[in-house]
Amino acid sequence: MKGVFVTGTDTGIGKTLVSAWLAQHWRADYWKPVQTGALEDSDSDTIAQLAPDARIHPPAYVFKAPLSPHEAARREGARIDLSALIPPAVPGPLVVEGAGGVMVPLNELALMVDLMERLKLPAIVVARTALGTINHTLLTLDLLRRRRVPILGVVLNGQRNPGNRQAIEQFGAVPILAELQPLLAVTAKVIAGLPPPAFHMPES
Repeated sequence: MKGVFVTGTDTGIGKTLVSAWLAQHWRADYWKPVQTGALEDSDSDTIAQLAPDARIHPPAYVFKAPLSPHEAARREGARIDLSALIPPAVPGPLVVEGAGGVMVPLNELALMVDLMERLKLPAIVVARTALGTINHTLLTLDLLRRRRVPILGVVLNGQRNPGNRQAIEQFGAVPILAELQPLLAVTAKVIAGLPPPAFHMPES
């Protein structure tokens, strides 16, 4: 399968923005396996608005509460089964977006990184540029390596911070794939107008 798994160092980090950017410029399909907070927001709907050329595949699980997947599922009397998280069959590239970070629980036993390990897709880590990002990003990269999840690189989202970028590159031994500046508006036109990714969709 040709694709990437977009994860982040935290929630609200910009994974959906990066996923829309990739899906639009790569003309890729998009899939978010688990959606929480569906009463307030739907990342699939956001992608459909920001990347109109992308084909959106429905999540395997959708929960109302804006909580960790395991807790959102528990409150609805459900349990997330990793074996049910099967990527859609697509003719071209696929952008998969995770929920939260790599250590977010999916059920009483499994974490998001367990799903990433199963899917065997290269990871793109979305990180902030502000204070604290070095620690969060290096911890994320370390766990992915220990679990043998291939890492494509890091996308920094926020005001440029050369010091933090250099530290992540040096201590994380990872390329910075892109730096996305704060946008005045987040629309399909703005996403289409961003420079295309300077890296290629890898073959998994």
